[in-house]
Amino acid sequence: MSTQSEEGNVAGDLSNTAVIEANRSGLLPVGDGHEVYWEEVGNLDGVPALFLHGGPGGGCGERSRRFFDPKVYRIVCLDQRGCGRSVPNASSNWQASIHENNTAKLVEDLEKLRNMLGIEKWGVVLGGSWGSTLTLAYAQAHPNMVSDIVLRGVFLFTPNEVDYLFQNGGTSSQNPEAWEMYTKFIEDTSEDYNAESTNFLGAYYKRMSSDDDEVRRAAASAFVGYELSISKSFVDIQRIKEVLSDASHLIPFALFEVVYMLNAGFMSRGQLLANVDKIVEAGHRVRIVHGRADYVCQPKAAYLLYKALTRGGCKDVTLEFVAGAGHSDSEPGIIDALIRATNGLKGRGVK
Repeated sequence: MSTQSEEGNVAGDLSNTAVIEANRSGLLPVGDGHEVYWEEVGNLDGVPALFLHGGPGGGCGERSRRFFDPKVYRIVCLDQRGCGRSVPNASSNWQASIHENNTAKLVEDLEKLRNMLGIEKWGVVLGGSWGSTLTLAYAQAHPNMVSDIVLRGVFLFTPNEVDYLFQNGGTSSQNPEAWEMYTKFIEDTSEDYNAESTNFLGAYYKRMSSDDDEVRRAAASAFVGYELSISKSFVDIQRIKEVLSDASHLIPFALFEVVYMLNAGFMSRGQLLANVDKIVEAGHRVRIVHGRADYVCQPKAAYLLYKALTRGGCKDVTLEFVAGAGHSDSEPGIIDALIRATNGLKGRGVK
């Protein structure tokens, strides 16, 4: 049944769930000089579940494991190329980290990981923000290698989504001070602001590819500070300070977002909406969760995807707009909706 619903901000808090220790982990050589970090937790005989982090460049953490029931799911997390515990890391070698770092390569990495782990088919793939983009790209490239998908904070990589967030000041209506901070950094460091203001992403890339470590760090700090300032329904000062103080997280987050945004996600225009038929034909069950107050990824993207799937004949897709919630998967209403989604998909039992 295709349904659309809107839930209130039901209390959800991952601190109420037990810490799940990794059963095993490692580095998987995927070619092009990259090794991606992976870890496996939960029930090793359970339904294979893959968590795809945002960014690109965000990396996984301990809390990434906790959106699935560990008694039911064999939970796999990985840090995508160039970020987190994968090597090389952009903070120490940015040139090597962006080499052959694109959507098609990341999709290939997921297949290499699946084969290495001996998994016949992913039972559930959960991706948020950029992770939702990668989930869709993977499910469309390898529709028979995944059963169900859960998407949070949908980003389809259409030109208007990129321009809204990073060029045209679309976020300034609700977050004027954050947008001012984002643009002022370029103005204060520019020799020709009139020219650079026509391409803020290009201006940030110029600074983040500088030979000067301090210039790269300052640009990354301004860029990430802007996005984190608009990612929750409230400004989480402590979280922003934590991220900005950790170069191994900060630099990949900023660099890869800029590179991918400048290159339209390394996909053709409208690719993810154009190929929803592959998801429909494969019979995927789809759960979409999106904060009603998401200023990073617009709710409209989730709605467009939902409508494309229902028009295409998807028999089991739901869209839940979470009232009072923003973009981050650390907000209580988002946590609650994601856990309900993965709990509700337990029954298919793919191994």
